[in-house]
Amino acid sequence: MSRLRPPVVRVNGAGTPWFEDDLAAARELPLEALVLPKATPDAVAALGPDGPPVIAIVETAQGLRLAYETASSPRVAALLLGAADLGAELGWEPRPDGLELVYARSKVVADSAAAGIRGPFDVVHVDTRDDAGLEAAARFARSLGFRGKACIHPAQVPIVNRVFRPDADSVAWAERVVEAAETGGREGRGAVALDGEMIDAPIVDRARKILSDAKGATHGH
Repeated sequence: MSRLRPPVVRVNGAGTPWFEDDLAAARELPLEALVLPKATPDAVAALGPDGPPVIAIVETAQGLRLAYETASSPRVAALLLGAADLGAELGWEPRPDGLELVYARSKVVADSAAAGIRGPFDVVHVDTRDDAGLEAAARFARSLGFRGKACIHPAQVPIVNRVFRPDADSVAWAERVVEAAETGGREGRGAVALDGEMIDAPIVDRARKILSDAKGATHGH
């Protein structure tokens, strides 16, 4: 029998009348993570130092400006980009190609990496009947450095998982790179060649991340 994963719960935002009651209720649950809307460093601090890891939703102009500081908070495990409130605040006009989101997407990816946490979760795809559009958006997000995507319907999860889980060819390549690097290390070589190409530390790091992603259970949140 497989072990059930503990739940992920979204609380109301810091400063709302329901925040403290939500936190009290959450403390009674075996949570895998706590989702914090309209995240800023101050909002994360309001959660207190103890408790499950936090998925911080970046969905305000101030939150986007301070995304690195939020990501650097000890409890924050990942950022999640929220487009609805942020888009309304910034005056975005939705485009079929999603280019209005590129700056915000790229910033949360860079800020997550700079803070040393996992790649962030991308915005939700609001049309639950548009599987092709969801897959295209997920692939675009992955190309920018996202490592998951928020979902608003259970039917979206398998598509998101498929896009963000490395394919068999990528995993096979990563395994060969890591094996070659480890063999070179045991032999005292700082760099090794694989298929005629030099394998250095950044390439090995990328291979290890691919293997880590492949072992991950879920990329849709």
